[in-house]
Amino acid sequence: MATPVISIITVCYNAEKEILATLKSVQEQTFKEYEYIIIDGASKDKTLKVIANSGVEITHLVSEKDKGIYDAMNKGLRLAKGDYLMFLNAGDSLYSPTTLQQIADTAKTNPDVIYGDTAIVDVNRNYLRPRRLRPPKQLTRNSFKNGMLVCHQAFLPKRELAMPYDMQYRFSADFDWCVKILAKATTCAQIDEYIVNYLEEGATTRNHVKSLKERFRIMAHHYGLLTTIVKHLWFIFRM
Repeated sequence: MATPVISIITVCYNAEKEILATLKSVQEQTFKEYEYIIIDGASKDKTLKVIANSGVEITHLVSEKDKGIYDAMNKGLRLAKGDYLMFLNAGDSLYSPTTLQQIADTAKTNPDVIYGDTAIVDVNRNYLRPRRLRPPKQLTRNSFKNGMLVCHQAFLPKRELAMPYDMQYRFSADFDWCVKILAKATTCAQIDEYIVNYLEEGATTRNHVKSLKERFRIMAHHYGLLTTIVKHLWFIFRM
């Protein structure tokens, strides 16, 4: 793949305080072969005004009510035309101005999934720590038996492998989505450094217990109940 096009999708709702950092991180990229899609859930604050005044070139901007974050992501999927998909939610940001270039360079080997590490930042964009779960050197479907080792924002599949998010899951459909994609992928390529800055207080963080319960259900569905129970006993021991 000579020069891939990367579809960056940002979903947001009432994100006037968080979204500018996301927008600017896209704007400052040295690699410009991307499309930028923003799906707004009919924000009632100044989110749309911030987007309009940012000077960032937007390929598609949709602002309408939705049925939740994964419904919004599905809208972005339907609009995407790029070779690889990247979900960068409001408040999250690309790690450095050369991040997309690193992704494009990695895409030259034509992997089904490109992935990397995640830095946790606070609302002032200060670095806090690496994400607790770290990406493995070799990513497969079975990697996620040990939890979501790759953050959703640092997981870039080929668009042709992506399916809609399963709307039965309200908090962890991204976990299910990644496992399904890895089941179809034959090659995964790691970028051995940070890809994204992840805002510490995200939707999943605010609904941590509900998210964990959904992930248990998803793991049991994909890997079997017994395996999931054994793995969770190990998680408890590890913590």
